[in-house]
This record gives sequence, structure tokens and C-alpha cells, in this order.
Amino acid sequence: MSAVEYRAILKYRLMIPLFPDDDPCPVCRKCCLDSFGEHAVHCKELPGFKYRHDLVRDVLYDVLKRAGISTKKEAPVNFLTDPLEGRSTLRPADILVFGWEGGKHACVDLTGVSPLVGLRDHGFVAGQAITKAEAGKVAKHEKACIENQHVFVSFAFDTFGALAPDAVRFLKRVQQVVSSNTAHVKGQNFVFSRVGFAIQKGVAAQLVARLPTISL
Repeated sequence: MSAVEYRAILKYRLMIPLFPDDDPCPVCRKCCLDSFGEHAVHCKELPGFKYRHDLVRDVLYDVLKRAGISTKKEAPVNFLTDPLEGRSTLRPADILVFGWEGGKHACVDLTGVSPLVGLRDHGFVAGQAITKAEAGKVAKHEKACIENQHVFVSFAFDTFGALAPDAVRFLKRVQQVVSSNTAHVKGQNFVFSRVGFAIQKGVAAQLVARLPTISL
């Protein structure tokens, strides 16, 4: 992570204004940038919008491989789809983990969300965004996985680095696998730390590279 990215992510995490208020988004032109960078991180029309998602996926895949867990990235499974739209939305599993639970393969689906979603709404609850994101993925894909003799793992994280319960359980089990393969306790620590760093690096890169108006 570069010095510029490091300063950007510090400001984002500490909610120090990054952008002038009311500057129009230079890409989508549909709304204005907020001073804290939320639109900059989540605008779906920005080039490389999936960069953060793909970076975390790639790092998680590498962690699994280093732990000695048999896995495949972007694996076609022929049943992951939006239930409301049918097979026209077929997509691969972000990561397929072989024989993960009871001999069944696990489809790991990553999703990232801002922890500030709904901040201006009455009754805002800290942590609700990531919980809803996790539940949404489960509702969309778990039934199809079960029907096809697979396990579904919703790997939800927010842009501040928090992980949803299913993601935490998944990584803790990976830690157990690492522990069984090494005698050093420190060998387990890289599991959470690498994923956490990938999330922050992805956010920082979006803030810095996508918007030249950033002030650091």
C-alpha cells in the first residue's frame, strides 16, 4: 500500500472529509460526491468497480491455497442464479471449496457493503448493513446450493473491514486447518490479517485512483 493510499484509508476510516461537498461524480454524473468518499467507493459506473471485490476474492483464494485447502476460483457450478430472473443470470461461484462440509463442496460468495448505509434513517443500528448483506446473499443462493448438494457460504464484509458472522466462522475454520498443519501459533494469524488488509487496500485504491480531485 502506497503512502497516498495509506493516508486516504486513514481519512476514510476516521471519517475525515476527503472531497469538497456537492462536487458531481465525474463518471456517473447522476449524483454528487459526499465529502467522506462513500459514493467514490460504491459508484457502480466507475471503471474497475469490482476491483475491491476481486482483490479480496483473490487474497482469500491465496489464503486457502496456502492453508492446503483444495479450492477453485470463479468456478462454474451451473446453478447460482437470481431466483427472480432464472437461468439468464447464471454465474460462477466466487470460490469453490472442495469437500468443505460433510463431503460437500462449498460455494463462497463475496459481497462488500458500506457500514454507513441507512445512517440518515431513523432507527439506524451499527452493523446492520453487513448483516442485511449477508442475509440477502443467503436468501438468493442458499436454497439452490442445498438442492444441488452444495454448501453455501456468504462472505460479507464492510468497507471499514468488519466481517459478517458467516465469514468469521469460515475464516476461523481455515485457521484450524492452518493450525493442524503448523506448530507455530503465529502461523494462524495471517488468515484474518491478510483478508483485512486486502479490504482496506481495495478501498484505498478506489479512493485514490478513481478520483483525481482527492486531496491528501
